[in-house]
Amino acid sequence: MAKNDFDELMSVGIDIGKDVFHLVGFDKEGQLVLRKKIKRMALVATFEELPRCIVGMEACMSAHFVSRTLRELGFEPRIIPAVYVQPFNKGQKNDYNDAEAIAEAALRPNLKTVSEKTQEQLDLQALHRVRSRLVSRRTATMNQIRAFLIEQGITVRRSVAALRTSLQAILDHRDDEMSLRMRKLILGLQQDWIWTDRRIEMTTSEIKSVSESEASCQRLVTIPGIGPIISTAVVAAVGTGEAYDRGRDFAAWLGLVPRQHSTGGRTILGRITKRGSRYLRMLFVQAAQVIMMRPNNWHKFSLGPWLEAAATRMQHNKLGVALANKLARIAWSVLNSGKDFDWKKKEFATAI
Repeated sequence: MAKNDFDELMSVGIDIGKDVFHLVGFDKEGQLVLRKKIKRMALVATFEELPRCIVGMEACMSAHFVSRTLRELGFEPRIIPAVYVQPFNKGQKNDYNDAEAIAEAALRPNLKTVSEKTQEQLDLQALHRVRSRLVSRRTATMNQIRAFLIEQGITVRRSVAALRTSLQAILDHRDDEMSLRMRKLILGLQQDWIWTDRRIEMTTSEIKSVSESEASCQRLVTIPGIGPIISTAVVAAVGTGEAYDRGRDFAAWLGLVPRQHSTGGRTILGRITKRGSRYLRMLFVQAAQVIMMRPNNWHKFSLGPWLEAAATRMQHNKLGVALANKLARIAWSVLNSGKDFDWKKKEFATAI
C-alpha cells in the first residue's frame, strides 16, 4: 500500500476493538477508497503509509491512547460520542458499517467532539473509578451483613456508624442467637469491610494529594461545596473545559438540564436529561445537598441571594438539582478563566 494511492484521502473512521481495528476512508469526493482490517499492533505502521487527514473514532476504552498516537504521527484525530455517530449508521450493525459512520460523522464541521485526555487525566480518572467501585462494594457488604443479622432476629439502626459500633458487640455477646457457621460468615464479611475501608482511605488520600498539587483543583475548591473529590473528578473528566463554549453546555453534558420535547413554537420541558457522566452528576448533587443542609451559611456566598430566593419557590429536590446546575456552571467558569471563585467571605460549607 503506497501513500500516493490515497492522495485524495479526506477522512478515516476507526472502529476500535480489543485486538482488531476496522478502517474505512473517504476521499474528497465522498467516495470510499479505504476498507481495511488491521491488528492493534499494526496501527502505527498502517497509518505511517497514509496521507495526513482527519481520523474519527468513537469515545471508548483506548480511544484517547489511539488519539494521542495518531496526533504524534501528524493526523487530526477526533473522538466522537457514540450518540452522535448513530445517525450516520446505514444498514445492519457490523464493524465496517460502524467505521463508515464514524468517518462520515468526523467530517461534520459543527460536531461536538470529546477532548483528548492526557495520561495524568486518565490516571486520575482511574483513581476515581477504583474508589467508586470500592464504595459500592463496601455498601453491598454492609447490606449483606444487615440482611444476615435480620434473618437471625437481630436489627441495627439505619446508619453506617450504628452498624460499625454495634457489630462487634453483637458477635461477642449475642453469639447464642446465631449458629456457629453464620457467625463465621459474618466475621468474614466484617474482615472484608475493614479491608475495603483501608483501600478507600488509601485511594482517597492519593486523590487528595493530587488535589493539593494541581492548580486547577485548588481553584475549584474555592467554590462552596466543592472539595478534593469533586475538583479532581472534574479535572479528570474535562481538563480546563475547553471542549465547551460556556458553562451551560457543561451542565447539559452532566445531564442537569430539563429534557426538551418542543414543537410548533411551544416549549415543553420535563425532567432532567441525566445524560453524560452519572458519577459527576451525583457528586454535584451531593455538593448541593450539603450546602442546602446549612441555610444559615447561605448569606456567606455570593450565590446566597439567588439560593434564598429560589428556596421560596422551588421544591427541595428541584432546588438541589438547580443548585447543582449552578455549581457546575461556576466550576466551568473557574476552569476556563483560570481564576478563583469570588465569594463574599472565605468561610464555606463542608466540601465533598
